Amino acid sequence: MAGPTTAERGERQQESSGPPPVRRLGRLRVRTIIILAVLVLLLGAGATWALYGSQWLRVRHVSVSGTLVLTPAEVRRAAAVPVGAPMVSVDTDAIEARLRRKLPRIDTVDVVRSWPHGIGLKVIERTPVLLVRKGGDFIEVDDEGVRFATVPQAPKGVPALELSASRKGPGAASFRRFGTGRLVRAAVRVAGDLPASVARATRAVQVRSYDAISLQLADGRTVAWGSDEDGHAKARALTALMKAVPGARHFDVSVPTAPASSGS
Repeated sequence: MAGPTTAERGERQQESSGPPPVRRLGRLRVRTIIILAVLVLLLGAGATWALYGSQWLRVRHVSVSGTLVLTPAEVRRAAAVPVGAPMVSVDTDAIEARLRRKLPRIDTVDVVRSWPHGIGLKVIERTPVLLVRKGGDFIEVDDEGVRFATVPQAPKGVPALELSASRKGPGAASFRRFGTGRLVRAAVRVAGDLPASVARATRAVQVRSYDAISLQLADGRTVAWGSDEDGHAKARALTALMKAVPGARHFDVSVPTAPASSGS
């Protein structure tokens, strides 16, 4: 009886030696992918649990910095940071919006996460440059013309705003054209342009019309400033004029290239 042919012997050898190398590599690659996928899922689940489910990364304290008039306790109450909540779930934008709404004295606030357990509230308060009298109280106005707080006592060194322009009288045309808001902003710009020494001595900024803004100094001297335009030039002219004529009682820098003084 004849033996197996060469082709038959090759087939038997292939069957006895197992799957081809390419097939074995493919199976190994699939196993590796499955193991890596399982590891990624486990890591993701662990990270999610650590951020949301564990007690490790939760809010335990709230720090406040930058307050001058406000107290840290006031800021914390208004912020209403959810102590005990997962750090990652704290809505910092909502806290910022809540602070600005509840505490208009706050100009800017930065809410930051201080891992692993803290929330920081970095506050910058508005600074009053003018005061508007309302009954027995004073409304503070900042350098943007924002009326942000009412206080029972006038802060030291902040001049009063006396707005005499109205719908009737000499300032009627200016009032109709510019409105109260524009006139207040003009006064704010004048207050911001004053030389430091004059600003400290200014008792009131008077606005009769857009082009007729004047200063009342604490020692009784007066300054005709004019409009809020050319503020820096007017400040330089006023400083030079006060040094040149220290005994004058009235200064006029409404035209800064031709300043004038009178009285003694």
